[in-house]
Amino acid sequence: MPGLLFCLFLLCGGSAFAGTTGILEGVVRDKATHELIPGVNVTISQLQRGAATDIDGAFQIPNIAAGHYEVRFSHIGHRAYTLKNVAIQPDLRTRLTVDLEPTDVELPEVTVVLEKPLIQTDVTGSTFQVTDFELNALPVDNVTDILHLKPGVTMEGNVRGGRTDEVLYLIDGLPVKDVLAGEMSVNLPKSSIAGMSITTGGFEPEYGNALSGVVNVVTKSGTNESHYLVKADKDNLFGGQQNSNTNDFDLSASGAIVNNALFYYASGSGTLTDTRWRQDFKNFFRSPIEKDFSGFGKVEYLFSPTTRLGTQVLYSHKDWRDYQFDWRFNLDGLPPEKRDSYRIALVLTQNVSDNFFYTASLSRYFLRSRIGEGSKEDIPSNQPYQYDFFLRYVVSGKEAWWSDTKQVSYTTKFDGTYHPAKDHLVKFGGELSLYDLHSDVVKYEPKRTYFGRPLINEPQLDYSTSYAYRPQSGSLYIQDKIDALSDGALLNVGLRYDFLNPTANRPAIEAIPASDTAYSFVSNQTVPAKWKHQISPRLGASMQVAENGYLFMNMGWYFQYPLFDYLYTGLDRAALARGLSALTGNPDLEPERTLAYELSIRYSFPGNLVASITYFSKQTTNLIDTKTFVPGDSKLVGTYGFAEYVNTPNADAHGFELTFSRERGNWFTGEISYTFMITEGTSGSAQDGFYIAQYGLPPATRTFPLSWDQTHTIKLTGTFIAPFGLTAMGVAEYHSGRPYTNYPTATGFEAVDGGLFSENNARMPSYMNLDIRAEQSFTLGFLPNGRPKVFVDIRNVLNRRNVKWMDSNGRIGGELNDPSGYYIGRRTHVGIQIDF
Repeated sequence: MPGLLFCLFLLCGGSAFAGTTGILEGVVRDKATHELIPGVNVTISQLQRGAATDIDGAFQIPNIAAGHYEVRFSHIGHRAYTLKNVAIQPDLRTRLTVDLEPTDVELPEVTVVLEKPLIQTDVTGSTFQVTDFELNALPVDNVTDILHLKPGVTMEGNVRGGRTDEVLYLIDGLPVKDVLAGEMSVNLPKSSIAGMSITTGGFEPEYGNALSGVVNVVTKSGTNESHYLVKADKDNLFGGQQNSNTNDFDLSASGAIVNNALFYYASGSGTLTDTRWRQDFKNFFRSPIEKDFSGFGKVEYLFSPTTRLGTQVLYSHKDWRDYQFDWRFNLDGLPPEKRDSYRIALVLTQNVSDNFFYTASLSRYFLRSRIGEGSKEDIPSNQPYQYDFFLRYVVSGKEAWWSDTKQVSYTTKFDGTYHPAKDHLVKFGGELSLYDLHSDVVKYEPKRTYFGRPLINEPQLDYSTSYAYRPQSGSLYIQDKIDALSDGALLNVGLRYDFLNPTANRPAIEAIPASDTAYSFVSNQTVPAKWKHQISPRLGASMQVAENGYLFMNMGWYFQYPLFDYLYTGLDRAALARGLSALTGNPDLEPERTLAYELSIRYSFPGNLVASITYFSKQTTNLIDTKTFVPGDSKLVGTYGFAEYVNTPNADAHGFELTFSRERGNWFTGEISYTFMITEGTSGSAQDGFYIAQYGLPPATRTFPLSWDQTHTIKLTGTFIAPFGLTAMGVAEYHSGRPYTNYPTATGFEAVDGGLFSENNARMPSYMNLDIRAEQSFTLGFLPNGRPKVFVDIRNVLNRRNVKWMDSNGRIGGELNDPSGYYIGRRTHVGIQIDF
């Protein structure tokens, strides 16, 4: 079976960067008679590509990299016509209707700046297109900050009620996710981003292994015109305490190595910071505390206007130190952390004919994460760190945590687009990923009460593991976009198939009675884990219901495979020989599954205003949690019992989003959105069951509001363009309070008499925030081709003390008044950028 599938993927042709190109199409008419004109030359000058209109006056230019272009229309007997700022968006068709003016004499060419359509009618899900201008103009640091500004997304990045690791992040169509920890594992220089698409509901079948959303970042490419950028900023120019001693830089260069044939793009960025905890860190370490560097490079060769071969390299490095307030007098006892990653990719795009094009690539992605210094044999497993008399602060000792994990992913992927008829657009493709995973972890933690007090006389919990596995995953998909049902109607029909081969054995664990109330657990044999398969139908439709109004519907079945650490941790022979780790993996975990649907109406009003209302609902099953097997005393774990990952929880999210946006305007553009959402489930994380059992508390027997349940959310983004090169951008947010568990204690070891444990039974205060960014452009006589500007970027302008967490007594920051109980205060960055 594996060999057959591998051959099938090879026949598919390789790999593709899905979601990085679009299609330009349309018709050309005579302005006087409105008759369709055949034989019109349509040319994209930057790409040296074009087409001619057919007998029906229609044209199509497929496989165009996302970006903005000039399109020229010329025909004998008609005045030449050029459209500027034609936006090509990933996965979408840009449609034009052009009227050429008839003439018998040569007249100057007409040039017009094209405006983006107010409503994209062939997108049936909730998709937001973000330009490089928005990314660089708004007060945001990275792509995840942009995601947080969209309706249906919480301040922590939960999309429509899902967990944060349910979002798929792609760069040029390929994932950049830590498959062990579940987070986005790279940083990308902002200057290298050409645009991005964010889908919060109804993503198409070319995207899989995600339950809640897809973020696809498209990078820039070189052209014949050279372009350079230098940018730098600081947050401590004004002194005072409201800074993190942060310095940022961003550099880029692009152009042609050989005109019309060989192009390059290169960028690099870096951040050096002492973090918000610099006052404590300076007593232990030299500046900077955190260093974050990233780089991106691309070289592309144009064999012909229809065939392009490129290679790209993405690199990211970060090293930092963790901060915990109860360690503030012993910060050098916390281990340093490092992360390095890089990706190399070879990409081929080709237009085989006017009706068929494909993109193919082969890539290698490497990620290494390290915690601690020296050898793992140096970890003080039997020497827990020391607390003060009141068990509040750690005053000496080292945290027993050392980790070295490596993951390598080889991905081959193919995406083809076929236009068999005027009213059908068929997309199909496949993907195969081979993983090489190595994890070596030594970790011991003291047992704690639910209230955070350490049980210093109890043996520590052992989370150590060491494993190496080579799982495999792959997918096939097909989709047809049909827009011939009736005027203004479109139907998306798609199907996706995915598989996962864990290539592992799971232990067959047997409980042996030791007494009437206690058991011991042994594992004398293993059972091979089964292949996992998933078929996911996707269906979407749109139709015009008024002159300026459209109705959109979408339904889909989505899936996500568990993080590999949930499959493999604690299964190595050394861990099993110790009697089972505190947390034990399960290679037979099933995919997590979501059934989601949405219904929306979008309407455009005079003044370039668009309003939309969307109802959505998601039912998620097979979520990951732990089932804890603890013999006798419920406080005994480790060698006395174990917790295994299982597919038991479920969750439900539903609500509606109301949005008003203005994407065109001479002086103001922006968006305001309101989201009402209910998010409930039976588990808040993949370790909920383990911790609940460890604390000796009853497991959840009912659904409860999950910790990211924000019932009401209002978001406002706006851009003001003033005279004399002044531009101001603002982001304002309001979130109603999130849940927390109110379970009071007087001692830190036991609940107040009569207290009943009920998860997330109270709410924290609401959250409000305002960020602004203003920039002023000017000219320099000695730099005639440069476009310099200075900017100021202020986060949390009002310096509001927004609550981040509360303890079970309802105290912000707990009994220590930990400042991390609040989100970070005001920070002001001032910088300069030169673009030439």
